[in-house]
Amino acid sequence: MLEITNVGHTYPNGTRALDNVTLSIPKGMFGLLGPNGAGKSTLMRTIATLQAPTTGSIRFGEIDVLAEPERLRRTLGYLPQDFGVYPRVSAYQMLDHMAVLKGIAHGKQRREVVEHLLNETNLWAVRGKAIAGFSGGMRQRFGIAQALIGDPELIIVDEPTAGLDPEERNRFLNLLAGIGENVVVILSTHIVEDVADLCPRMAVLAGGRVQLEGAPRDLIASTKGRVWQRTIPHQQLAEMQAIHEVISHRFFAGEIVVHVLADSQPNGFAPVSGGLEDVYFVTLAETRRAAAAAAAQAA
Repeated sequence: MLEITNVGHTYPNGTRALDNVTLSIPKGMFGLLGPNGAGKSTLMRTIATLQAPTTGSIRFGEIDVLAEPERLRRTLGYLPQDFGVYPRVSAYQMLDHMAVLKGIAHGKQRREVVEHLLNETNLWAVRGKAIAGFSGGMRQRFGIAQALIGDPELIIVDEPTAGLDPEERNRFLNLLAGIGENVVVILSTHIVEDVADLCPRMAVLAGGRVQLEGAPRDLIASTKGRVWQRTIPHQQLAEMQAIHEVISHRFFAGEIVVHVLADSQPNGFAPVSGGLEDVYFVTLAETRRAAAAAAAQAA
């Protein structure tokens, strides 16, 4: 179990990236969903011991993460949003080098680990190819391979499917799902479908705060009777936004499908059965409304 308690982080310029974040994350896949700038990457770096929080505590099992960062690193696998490698080195050589850095010094054992990970991530056929020639999906699978060195009990992946084509995304998500059965895996992303497809528990982070937490199925049920949709000509979008709380809109066949948040059914709208995307947009809308009210009160 990963326990994050009242974690806050304020940068030297005064920006508060995290504000009393508290989460309990069990074994399995846990989705951390939020828009860009929500504080997700700051939280991931903090858990990964790459920066210390301003306030709060983090424990992983018996490990006090802030007091014993080296102990946590021995059982951590981390795939950051952007990770650097030596581009002209082959996948096999790079993974072998990283296994040495992880403390796997014995040659036979290291070879077995490297070969197993290359096969598990479907990179064995390109093991001799320079990483510079990898596609985006292949680079992400290599990133997971290096994160799995040493059989970590905590794995953090930050925006892992951004920029991947659908085939590579599916391959990558299937790989994550297989890994996440016996260890704690935190999937940090702004892509709703990634969380909906994989995670039995999730949280929404916005404005540096946990705005929502629970099982996706329960959270979806909570929006029933509150989200409504209507298809309109695109010229009417501004008018619709002026009279309703539009939480999302998308173009479809030359028109716009709008979803609005309301406690009762607006005229001309139909109920939406709901999905995790609506949960996400409702949460963001309520967060913006609360922030605007607080700003107005302060003024």
